Amino acid sequence: MGTHILQPDPKRRPALGKGIESLLGPRPQIAAVPDATGKPLEIALELIERNPHQTRTRFDEAQLAELAQSIAATGVSDEQALEMTIVENLQREDLNPMEQARAFERLSREFKMTQEQMAVRTGKDRASVGNFIRLLKLPSSIQGLVEAGALSFGHARALLALESAERMEAAAAKVNTLAMSVRQTESYVQGLLNPESKKRSEKASTATEAQDPNVREAQDRLQRRLGLKVRIEDKKGKGRVIIEYAGVEDFDAILTALGES
Repeated sequence: MGTHILQPDPKRRPALGKGIESLLGPRPQIAAVPDATGKPLEIALELIERNPHQTRTRFDEAQLAELAQSIAATGVSDEQALEMTIVENLQREDLNPMEQARAFERLSREFKMTQEQMAVRTGKDRASVGNFIRLLKLPSSIQGLVEAGALSFGHARALLALESAERMEAAAAKVNTLAMSVRQTESYVQGLLNPESKKRSEKASTATEAQDPNVREAQDRLQRRLGLKVRIEDKKGKGRVIIEYAGVEDFDAILTALGES
């Protein structure tokens, strides 16, 4: 919980200080004196006021009491404070993807946390944690585009599939110039990874455009009936019907449609 120091006001009733004293016990009233050396100072509790900009509004009383007991017994070390700061920042919504990636990496490197532990501490999905950390494999130029908001988390994830830094940078430049959507970027990357598949797709698309309207209608009716992808190749009344299926259940559906059990 963020704090700031106020000068004593004799007319002001202590509020939060009294609540903390009930948890930690009475403390000597020490005036706040500036220290030019920058060393930590003990501050009288009545001089501490709740930060009006604190985003949290609800606190678990049992957890608060447990924290108070821990502080009273051992204090808060620099390492604990740093870990708490990183975790709290990750729980905020205003960090860009690269900031989140570096924060997760720091928890992993400095505090030896697993992705599962980081997910639990921050309330995020474990797979998401892994995806954020993978962003650090992007070339620095692309990381800069992500930080600037020119590319989104989805764009960055798609570009990672290219693996080579040179290919990523070339693709990112085109994606950024053409203002591609995430889905367009994913298709573009897949085309770069599988150029032969892209050619077949373009060829099939061309064939479909030239297809006889009656054949196309029959193809669509079969697809709706079977719930599967169907392609009819017709040349002057002769050809073949190709039905694609992904598993035994799909194959059984074809047999049922044909009247076989």
